[in-house]
Amino acid sequence: MVFQSNVISSQPQVSVTQYTVSSAGMSDWSSNVCDCCDDCGICLCASFVPCILACKVAQDNGDSCCVPFLPGAMIALRTSMRGRYHIGGSVCDDWVVMACLPLCGLCQMAREQKMRG
Repeated sequence: MVFQSNVISSQPQVSVTQYTVSSAGMSDWSSNVCDCCDDCGICLCASFVPCILACKVAQDNGDSCCVPFLPGAMIALRTSMRGRYHIGGSVCDDWVVMACLPLCGLCQMAREQKMRG
């Protein structure tokens, strides 16, 4: 009878890779949320016919013109735009801007599209 010795001489190695999320590659909005008067045409449109400006911003983002009329959709539109243009921020930031300064936030989005368009 022959016995074979199965001696384990090495163990499989497990490597752990650590990922970090950084803001590298992220940019800022091209203008501040309160810089509404930087573009008088956009400012006037938002002041007198904000629904038309909101439809244009949605369409230029590739969404339906009906999006601005859905509850909370302008927050989602702003978040989508930040993602498209690699702008830093959070959904919470988007909510605060669109809840507290909706027309200023709309103007900022329109200016961003115009600048990057």
